[in-house]
Amino acid sequence: MGASLYGCDIRDAQEIVPYRACTRLPGAPAHVCGLINVRGTIVTVIDLGVRLDPSRERIQDGTTLLIRYRDRLVGVVVDEVLDVRGLAVDEGRGKESGGAIVFGVAAIDDAAVVVLDLEGLIKQVLLS
Repeated sequence: MGASLYGCDIRDAQEIVPYRACTRLPGAPAHVCGLINVRGTIVTVIDLGVRLDPSRERIQDGTTLLIRYRDRLVGVVVDEVLDVRGLAVDEGRGKESGGAIVFGVAAIDDAAVVVLDLEGLIKQVLLS
């Protein structure tokens, strides 16, 4: 997202698909793009950039991670997916910390990668 690198546990992602326009939901928060249809399943899509930085412009062309959250599919839009690899994560606050969306920090080629708890993020958005 912009100049920052974010990561997630690949086991959270069910599928990675190209960005597609969403049907906006009236009254939804700015970080909720709207709804898309994925092979007959209606999916709520969250703009991760706007969720992390409300002053940021909405993503118009990027990638959507499809995440299975409980019994539903949720999309998380990102600028791009750079790589899929194993990381040694220095666990920060973790999933037990009452709603935190940061799981920990890792390093790739001397760059810091903030590892997000996508389940916690989705839970916050869907329950708000």
